[in-house]
Amino acid sequence: MVRTDDDTQSHDGERRSRLRQYQVQLLERMQAAQGAAPAAGRELGVLVGARHCLLDLTQIGEIVPQQAIAPVPLTQPWYLGLANLRGSLTGVVDLARYLGDAPALPGPETRLLTFSATLGLPCALQATRVLGLRRLDDMQPAAATADDPAWCAGRHADADGQAWLRLDLALLVREARFLQIGV
Repeated sequence: MVRTDDDTQSHDGERRSRLRQYQVQLLERMQAAQGAAPAAGRELGVLVGARHCLLDLTQIGEIVPQQAIAPVPLTQPWYLGLANLRGSLTGVVDLARYLGDAPALPGPETRLLTFSATLGLPCALQATRVLGLRRLDDMQPAAATADDPAWCAGRHADADGQAWLRLDLALLVREARFLQIGV
């Protein structure tokens, strides 16, 4: 039997999905063995430009080191271009610039956060730095501000008083401005 490119891409996507599911199950088993609660309420803390942001783990596919990005002409300044991530072309967005901040300059700690396959968009966000897991239960809700994007799922403050912007990628992928990368 001859495999087509579509078969190969489908197979790769299924394999990544199974691997991600296995990783989540393994994490839950390890926490259960240690007497901890499941990963519910855990978010990935990232630095986007100068903003501290929280992302739902179920909305993230992979975290990969910065890759070569091919610019795409006639696109918005926040759309960095296309990267080849594990054989799939993925659009890369400078989220800091999308939020109206200064462009995030790539450095040694820069990572690309791919969207979960469940979101249906082959996209990655450029994060200045990954800060690790954070528990919402350990944070206090904070008041929203006028400049919070519509896809903001709330603001929180940690025990040190650091403000965190919780982002909902499922809402972001439905935002018309985000989907319109052309100028």
